[in-house]
Amino acid sequence: MRSAGFLSERQRRLAWLGFFLAAFQAPLAAKLIDDASWLFAVVVALVVATVILADDAQRRRPEPVNYSE
Repeated sequence: MRSAGFLSERQRRLAWLGFFLAAFQAPLAAKLIDDASWLFAVVVALVVATVILADDAQRRRPEPVNYSE
């Protein structure tokens, strides 16, 4: 059995949704707003992407071998 990540399936779906919303909102905000507040959406998208990648890495980690059996 493959080890589970630190995100539940529901949290993982919400993280992907948050990533896509922030990633699509940033260029739209850059076009519509004169200031650089769109950078916040880019930072949020990068942080959420980092969490998703860390969860993927933990899920793909092989199970530890138990030699005592």
